[in-house]
Amino acid sequence: MPVLFVLVACLAPAAAARATELYVTTEDGGEVVIIDAERAAVAARIQVGKRPRGLKLSRDGKTLYVALSGSPRGGPGVDESKLPPPDRAADGVGVVDLTSRKLVRTLDSGQDPESFDLSRDGKLLFVSNEETSEVSMLDLAAGKVTRRTKVGGEPEGVTLRPDGKLVYVTSEEENRVIALDARKLSVVARIPTDPRPRSIVFSRDGKTGFVTCENGSSIVVFDAVKNVPAKTIKIEAVAKTPLGPRPMGAVLSPDGKTLYVSNGRGGSVAIIDVASHKQLRLIDGVGERPWGIGVSPDGKYLYTANGPSNDVSIVDIATGARRKISVGASPWGLVVRQ
Repeated sequence: MPVLFVLVACLAPAAAARATELYVTTEDGGEVVIIDAERAAVAARIQVGKRPRGLKLSRDGKTLYVALSGSPRGGPGVDESKLPPPDRAADGVGVVDLTSRKLVRTLDSGQDPESFDLSRDGKLLFVSNEETSEVSMLDLAAGKVTRRTKVGGEPEGVTLRPDGKLVYVTSEEENRVIALDARKLSVVARIPTDPRPRSIVFSRDGKTGFVTCENGSSIVVFDAVKNVPAKTIKIEAVAKTPLGPRPMGAVLSPDGKTLYVSNGRGGSVAIIDVASHKQLRLIDGVGERPWGIGVSPDGKYLYTANGPSNDVSIVDIATGARRKISVGASPWGLVVRQ
């Protein structure tokens, strides 16, 4: 009997282990695609609504929040006057139950939500509303927006500082990052960046912020205590592409020592040392316009969502070897769960 107990005890952790899953939004497909990372295969597809883009896991990993927009897709070079009218009823934040793999609710979010972050207690979402130049505070329990603040043209990336006191949002139009008090949603600081800032990542201690700047081909580093720029890291290309690196998404390694940056039309991922603020290397040929980016829990693999080629790349960080998974319909955002 004791031997049986030992065997069960030894086997229990392995049985309880959960496979690493990727959640990817397909902007043109209206889906969240679930990928089994170990098998490199699509495990499920969940219809969520129009133009899903930004997404975030709940603190307990049981719920996925997805930004949905009824605004027609535009983009560089598109004449917006010729686009169809928006469907404002389609705007919202979709709530996906990951156990049943179903959309269970869509919450008010303000107009044209794109990205968001979750408060430390998991009760609030801070949402960028691109067309109205606002950030909205969404009370998840009440299912409604409780505050709105103007922040600047075309707000996109939203990230809470690790201490939970301030929330930061990029303004693509004004080339700034706006810092907001996370309780009052009042503007605390405006930090200048290089052209077209996209997303923000903080160092583990919360003292340093990194901003990807698409049209600057750079990462702007800022002091997150004083809220002032500190340094600019120019992303240096290896293979020549027509536009060069175009920093978009970013993610820290599990140990917090390395920053990985997807370079959009540059088709690459830059590897940045967090301590020295220097580019260590660049992995070329990752995919066609990689945007959403994630890293495996063991820190060995990167995952990128490649919009124009309708696929997700799995990249071995050590060797640069990659394989691709077809997901369809313009993959945009990506998060990793284990």
